[in-house]
Amino acid sequence: MSPAGNALAGATSPYLRQHADNPVHWQQWTQAALDEAARRDVPILLSIGYAACHWCHVMAHESFEDDQVAAACNADFVCIKVDREERPDIDAIYMNATVAMTGQGGWPMTCFLTPDGRPFFCGTYYPKPQFLQLLAAVAETWRNQRDEVEQASDQVAGELRRMASGLAGGGPEVTAALCDHAVEAILRDEDVERGGFGRAPKFPPSALLEALLRSHERTGSPAPLAAVARTSTAMARGGIYDQLAGGFARYSVDADWVVPHFEKMLYDNALLLRSYAHWARRTGDPLARRVAAGTAAFLINDLAEGDMFTSSLDADAAGSEGSTYVWTHAQLHEVLGDDDGVWAAKVFNVTTGGTFEHGSSVLQLLADPDDTERFERVRAALLAARAERVQPPRDDKIVTAWNGLAITALAEASVALDDSTLLDAAVRCAERIVDLHIVDGRLRRASLGGTVGESAAILEDHAALATGLLTLYQLTGDQSWLSTAAELVSLALRHFADPDRPGRWFDSADDAEALMVRPADPLDGATPSGAALIAEALLTIGHTVDGQWAARYGEAAAETLLAHSPLLARAPRSAGHWLAVAESAVRGPLQIAVSSPDPASELLAVARRIAPGGAIVVGGAMDSSPLLAGRDQVRGLDAAYVCRGRTCDLPVTTERDLAGALGVSV
Repeated sequence: MSPAGNALAGATSPYLRQHADNPVHWQQWTQAALDEAARRDVPILLSIGYAACHWCHVMAHESFEDDQVAAACNADFVCIKVDREERPDIDAIYMNATVAMTGQGGWPMTCFLTPDGRPFFCGTYYPKPQFLQLLAAVAETWRNQRDEVEQASDQVAGELRRMASGLAGGGPEVTAALCDHAVEAILRDEDVERGGFGRAPKFPPSALLEALLRSHERTGSPAPLAAVARTSTAMARGGIYDQLAGGFARYSVDADWVVPHFEKMLYDNALLLRSYAHWARRTGDPLARRVAAGTAAFLINDLAEGDMFTSSLDADAAGSEGSTYVWTHAQLHEVLGDDDGVWAAKVFNVTTGGTFEHGSSVLQLLADPDDTERFERVRAALLAARAERVQPPRDDKIVTAWNGLAITALAEASVALDDSTLLDAAVRCAERIVDLHIVDGRLRRASLGGTVGESAAILEDHAALATGLLTLYQLTGDQSWLSTAAELVSLALRHFADPDRPGRWFDSADDAEALMVRPADPLDGATPSGAALIAEALLTIGHTVDGQWAARYGEAAAETLLAHSPLLARAPRSAGHWLAVAESAVRGPLQIAVSSPDPASELLAVARRIAPGGAIVVGGAMDSSPLLAGRDQVRGLDAAYVCRGRTCDLPVTTERDLAGALGVSV
């Protein structure tokens, strides 16, 4: 039972529920909590984190479960806990404040606010002694130097409002030359020896990989594809990829992808599934196929709940980071016996001294073993033994945007891997999300255990889900997916588009809770920005429907890309998804309509397999969709109609001619 004053027991966020028994009198972010701070005339202690965050757990154990710390918090502050995944709008505002004040950000985020929400001191993790000193200093400053606090909070609020205004004006036209410039800048930052971009810690650059694949498909240049192969191979061979069960950890703490931060996020794995599936589809690389299949299996086996996908697996198990996943020589011998134990240590690079803590090693697979039968037997035995260990907790929250990413990835992977079960999983997820998360005509952000939370959906939710549904429409021909996607995109245009600056977008709706700043961040981070995602949805649907809405969507897509083209010119590494969308846009985008009464048309299957990333592919009988209006078979043969933007080629009826029209090889 929650202690008196702690109001988190009824939260729909597992992260908040983790703190329901803290002696700190936590409240959720509500107007009532802000009003209490004003009534008591005390500052707000705002703590933001998420369920899989290792250092969030550390600070909770050291400080928030401690009676001395709780007494100081409760006496001088109104204490508010926020799940950054449930309220990314709040997180975005105070992360910008934290970075502005300290030069860096991260979670747990620790902010002190005036009762009306203006931040005046921000940081991240604090050990207990320093945190107690900080609490005392902030309380003393609030009581005795209020004028300085008000002045500082006004300055920070002004800076946040300036940052929220975004880039001033439009930028260069989105052309092939601009895309080439962005790709060249990205490739200059590649770590050619180890894979990835920049220095440690290294995060999986999923959006950049997708953009580079599309660049290669457009230009034929080998350099982008080679970079994709280097980075994708390094990650797949390293410890950041789970060599036993599939799926990727959040990031690598070293430059060689050996030791991960062990949390596994839905959004990372959905985005990486898409890029590995694309790599596999384009090249047939066996490693790409294996990792795509393993990542899809991880989503379905470890994150699925009621046909939807939960948010994450924790980095810790029983308070110890990575303990579920790492191995010593002795443990391998205990599970496998001496012969297989020695062999497995060599195959998985389990060293005597260890690559992780206390002599343990993270499993790597630096090369595929020749004896695949033995490998599968050993892998199965280790996985079974690992299942007997304490498992990391799972955040069972269902986030709309991340499920949208998973729908797109699974559907595209079903083509790359020729596995219809993945499309079935995507369809089931979409059906459940649409049924549960659309309430009274409006989309919600998240649910838990079948109960939808109160948090309104943000731009990325509308955009990612719309793109997922458009992907399903292309693969199934089900008009309901197109209709629902159109509703979501129209809602986004109505509630998130900036009416004063064409092409600019807010992350929160115009009728959402009014915060100190209305967030509008166009940069890609761990996930693509909401604005980049809506650009993708607009570009796709603008060339999928017809009539006045096609013109409206197409105009909005062009305005959005133009408004954010400075990112491609100046900061392409922070604009990977923008580049992927731009690569599609400069090709038209490509649309391939296959006229055939047979859903199993071989020409349609080939079109889906060889179409460049971002292309629109539909099939069916004449007039079964806007792209097939007036388009029939040719001389009784299935016919593919290839268009670039609003310009179309003559229909082709053979695989060879279709490949020639697309500039690819079958």
